Amino acid sequence: MIGGFIITGNASKPVVIRGMGASLAAANIPADQVLLDPVLELRGSNGSLITSNDNWMDSPQKSQIEGTPFQPTDDREAVILAALAPGAYTAILTGKDQTAGIGLVEVYDNGQGADSSLANISTRGFVMIQDNVMIGGFMLGNNQTSTRIAIRGVGPSLVNFGLSNVLQDPTLELHDGNGTLLISNDNWKDDPVSAAALTLNGLAPQNDLEAGIFTTLPPGAFTVILAGNAPGTGIGLVEIYNLK
Repeated sequence: MIGGFIITGNASKPVVIRGMGASLAAANIPADQVLLDPVLELRGSNGSLITSNDNWMDSPQKSQIEGTPFQPTDDREAVILAALAPGAYTAILTGKDQTAGIGLVEVYDNGQGADSSLANISTRGFVMIQDNVMIGGFMLGNNQTSTRIAIRGVGPSLVNFGLSNVLQDPTLELHDGNGTLLISNDNWKDDPVSAAALTLNGLAPQNDLEAGIFTTLPPGAFTVILAGNAPGTGIGLVEIYNLK
């Protein structure tokens, strides 16, 4: 699983990155399907390795993690703390010894007072059917006003990056923290108002079959579900942009 994020602004941004697996069994994911021993890498925009972690308990940052809200409940899960200059970064989540399973990669803004923003997060992975779709969660906080958010579900245009077996017809759903469906979209041009806003902000998807949502949201927790119309499987990318 590949998670990308972009930091904008004028100062370094403290972030916490987590690779979760075994503890997902407590979230009603079958224990025999979770990624038991996640390995996490943080890479720069040129692909260079910045740092990595296998088990957070073995990390030189253990004392900074232990006892904080970011401490995993399973010692095999991975955590990275970093202060990153504005730019683009990638978090890569794999399984130790080529193991596979359901995993979660997370990026947290750990310095909201800094003159910089966690402006974009995205995750690329293999989208399957039923419960095995791509789920992207995000939280909006430290803001008393609503935030403009753009969400994209990308599939067909990934062939331009040398990928095959891509998700041919992505669909998007946006849910609130209670699981209530707020907005859904199949083809991004289906909603002319949202399509115009995506285009105006330079975020129009490259393929008409790709999905897009442009909306304004209050502070809170939200979930984006990336799935596909039949046959509905393939490599997909879900992207979330904080446009303030």
